[in-house]
Amino acid sequence: MLRFLLMRIASAIPVLLILSVVTFAIIQAPPGDYADYIRSQLMNQGGASFAQADAQAQAYRQEHGLDKPIVVQYFNWIGGIVTRGDFGYSMFYNKPVGEVVGERLPRTLLLALVCHILASILGIGFGIWAATRQYSWIDSLLSGISFLGMTVPRFLMALIIVYILVFQLNVSEIGSFYSPQYGGAPWSWDKFVDLVKHVWPVVAIATFGGLAYNMRVMRGNLLDTLNAQYVETARAKGLSGGAVVMRHAVPNALHPLVMYQGVVLPYMLTGEIETAIIFALPTVGPAIVGSMAVGDVYVTATFMLVLSATLIVGNIIADVLLALLDPRVRQQGGIH
Repeated sequence: MLRFLLMRIASAIPVLLILSVVTFAIIQAPPGDYADYIRSQLMNQGGASFAQADAQAQAYRQEHGLDKPIVVQYFNWIGGIVTRGDFGYSMFYNKPVGEVVGERLPRTLLLALVCHILASILGIGFGIWAATRQYSWIDSLLSGISFLGMTVPRFLMALIIVYILVFQLNVSEIGSFYSPQYGGAPWSWDKFVDLVKHVWPVVAIATFGGLAYNMRVMRGNLLDTLNAQYVETARAKGLSGGAVVMRHAVPNALHPLVMYQGVVLPYMLTGEIETAIIFALPTVGPAIVGSMAVGDVYVTATFMLVLSATLIVGNIIADVLLALLDPRVRQQGGIH
């Protein structure tokens, strides 16, 4: 297993480098950079003339290496990451990019993990429930919920919830994790309850999409598995219906869902990102949008590189889980 992990990690490194090149090139493709943002700010808010603002922008561009070719900028950025663990300096946040990522990424990953756990438990459970009651009203209801979860855009659900909270229920604390009185307070049960009150829309929306996918796949695979010959044999031996489903059918129906774990973390991250942008939570989503708007290229590139890494890590985890679940995979891959 250790050899398998090392091989998968070694093969992931070139992929990550290629993704970093593509990501950096796409981010730099639109015209303008942070120096242009500074020039516009000096003219619009500072009252400077175009010549004065442009002179300061050019000086800023030379000072921070923004006047160098894109190839040089990329190798300076990736070289700092590889040799010093330095992801660059955020011009907009005025701090190292590593600090910006360290502030926002743990919150995002924690929210995505919570959404993933809820979506997996509820989705698999509802999928089993629907498959064992095929064509009943329960099956029809759950299938309808699954259809809505997979088709309704998450940003639209977020906008609807924001409208209801702000304009119908007069909720004013939108865009934060805690109420003001809990901002710097130590952890307590009241603070946890306050956190749940602020983040439940993000968790609910991101969970809904994953739940719908898990439920649909689990239902379809379990229906196919229940008609397999070995399941009929288990029934003929006199096993109860619950034992047949849970001991024989469900483990084999889980294989596609295990492979889905390779993309579920990035999926949950994007779900959290889309929703967090609408709610303006201090997580990865607003940071990516804000940095792209002002040309803070190193923040954008680093966050996109991190999201790419989560996809690779997710696929490695999926391969390991599948190998642990299915002995045939271990035999074919030579895993012990």
